[in-house]
Amino acid sequence: HEGDGPRYAWARVERITPIYARSGYPVRREVCRQQPGYVVSQERYQQGPGSTAGTLLGAVIGGALGNQVGHGDGRAAATIAGAVIGGAVGNNATRGPGYYSQEQRYQPGYQSCQVQQGWRAREQVVGYDVTYRYRGDDFHTRTSYPPRDRIRVRVDQYVAPDDGGYGGG
Repeated sequence: HEGDGPRYAWARVERITPIYARSGYPVRREVCRQQPGYVVSQERYQQGPGSTAGTLLGAVIGGALGNQVGHGDGRAAATIAGAVIGGAVGNNATRGPGYYSQEQRYQPGYQSCQVQQGWRAREQVVGYDVTYRYRGDDFHTRTSYPPRDRIRVRVDQYVAPDDGGYGGG
């Protein structure tokens, strides 16, 4: 029978252990955060308004004084200058007290996004360690598929029984 080719038999599977290969790959993800809005306050001092009557009265008095000071052709210019200066003085004299005003406005929130680089691990089954029993002895092999309750084994070659890796029986 030696010239007939290899001989095979069926052995009982005792244990199947998956063999994993760990690898990884880079991942990019966008992380966004909502930034809150806030209130902006601004204070401003405002001078009270002057009265029209005070401005007119000051212009009349200033014009009269300018008219008395001026001579000849300069009299008209002095009258105008006196009226302008008198009007400004009269307006300032009748102004009410100044006040502070506060302006508030809302600055809305916004979304802030960043791209982050990461690493994603992956485990993949690349094979199976199989312990099987043939004629009362345990043997060990590796397969690319998960065998069921029996595995086909070649029996025309000598294979030493699995001794648990300790070298003794």
